Amino acid sequence: MSQQAYELKAEAREQVGKGSARAVRRNGKIPAVIYGDKQPPLTIALSYKDIFYKIHGGGFLTTIATIDVDGKKIQVLPKDYQLDPVKDVPLHVDFLRVSAKTEVTVNVPVHFINEEKSPGIKRGGVLNIVRHEVEFLCPANAIPDSITVDLTGVEIGDSIHISAVTLPAGVRAVISDRDFTIATVAGSSAMKSEETEASAEAEAPEAADGEEE
Repeated sequence: MSQQAYELKAEAREQVGKGSARAVRRNGKIPAVIYGDKQPPLTIALSYKDIFYKIHGGGFLTTIATIDVDGKKIQVLPKDYQLDPVKDVPLHVDFLRVSAKTEVTVNVPVHFINEEKSPGIKRGGVLNIVRHEVEFLCPANAIPDSITVDLTGVEIGDSIHISAVTLPAGVRAVISDRDFTIATVAGSSAMKSEETEASAEAEAPEAADGEEE
């Protein structure tokens, strides 16, 4: 299920460059570029407030937006953004033009469910997440919010591979040459130390018997 598309108002920018970008920011706006679809890049300025809340609200890079540039509406997908390293505020955004036929590469978060139904985790095993996100090729108008991994029945020592995940129609992993691991359930360090103690206790009487002989 993709997130709700939204619309942003923007102004076209005639000038480009660092000086122009600084001037845009001084006016409370964010410089941005729309590119792709075999058209020349379009430089625009967006509301700082709109972009700040969209970036920090989650799902920014996986949700299609419509940008109204002086009355012309353009469907886009945010592809990248820069944040100030100190203030954590947006400095610049790159948008990609999209249509119903556009296929995009996106990182989709992985969610895990039914931990309480995993015998391995119940016995004290630890869920070791190898990939918190997976890179997928998706139709631009059908980007999933996340993929779901069901941990029902997973034992200690089990690995969960991408083949175990049901993907939405038209969505496929960028890594296609192997069935890569998303997560494993491993024994905890406490369990390992208990096993070591148990095996040490089992060996001790044998050693004592050997000494008596």
